[in-house]
Amino acid sequence: MNTEYLKITGEHYNDAEVIDRAARVIQNGGLVAIPTETVYGLAGSALIPTSAEKIFSAKGRPADNPLIVHIAKPEEAETLAYTCDAYYKLAERFMPGPLTMILPKKGIVPDEVTAGLDSVAIRCPSNDIAHKLIEASGHPIAAPSANRSGIPSPTKAEHVLTDMDGRIDMIIDGGECDIGLESTVIKLTDDGCVILRPGAVTEEMLAEVCDVVTVAKAVIEPSVAAEERVESPGMKYKHYSPKADVILVDANMTDFVAYVNANSDNKCGVFSSNEYRTHFTSAATLITGEHPSARDESKSLFHLLRKADEMGLERVYIKLPEAKGEYLALYNRLIRASGGKIVKPE
Repeated sequence: MNTEYLKITGEHYNDAEVIDRAARVIQNGGLVAIPTETVYGLAGSALIPTSAEKIFSAKGRPADNPLIVHIAKPEEAETLAYTCDAYYKLAERFMPGPLTMILPKKGIVPDEVTAGLDSVAIRCPSNDIAHKLIEASGHPIAAPSANRSGIPSPTKAEHVLTDMDGRIDMIIDGGECDIGLESTVIKLTDDGCVILRPGAVTEEMLAEVCDVVTVAKAVIEPSVAAEERVESPGMKYKHYSPKADVILVDANMTDFVAYVNANSDNKCGVFSSNEYRTHFTSAATLITGEHPSARDESKSLFHLLRKADEMGLERVYIKLPEAKGEYLALYNRLIRASGGKIVKPE
């Protein structure tokens, strides 16, 4: 398969032409990599079973890992799932945006999309390209991250090209993703919601709408049992991992610097803001931003994990963030990327 690569702002294609061509690919059961506000997604029709099968095949994705269905407007969920008042309260506050809600599915959604579950994950992306493609195709779109399963998610079209060239029909280059981590996934309960995968919509933000917000145990653990069925992507398997070993260091900044300097060589890297880069004596510094911040560290995470491999690094040290607030999503991705390798200097 020859993968067509189109820049949405390129010289030869205006926006409407690119979207129209991509929409025809979706309608015909093909796959298109598209930017969203979170990460690049691998888009196929959520109504065509063979499209879902192609997504799983292209990614090498385990068949029990359900896909998220993307819609253009919150009310379009009614065609696919059984909605409720709580869904619309949350949709009014967070849609379009980086929030996915799990709802009881209707028969129109193929089992291939939901990994055989009787629920479906619904999201309404805010990225303009994603929105236009959903509308132009006339199909809700199943779109997991557009990478080979298990490695860092793509936040730039070049990442997708590296992973998916020759495996899918088209890549739309719409620039770098704004957020850099996948959406928050929640399941509604009688009195609130449960966070199954954290993202840019935080526990504190959800608490402004829901009476009770809880965080699933799997969010802060490296993995769940092999035999356990999961309702959300990102819960069960090792994810987001580069070839380099990711080692999380549970320490304050002073002890983190000391530990990295005592355990580094020319094959090691360290994630650091520009503010602290000169503190490291041996490890190659991968810069997350000017100063420590959850937004910068989250947005740069997947790109820098990929860069570590491009640099041929064997180990990467990252300071372990707190598992709360706006850092919870970053914590979750890091424990998945590291396979739970956490060291605590004495």
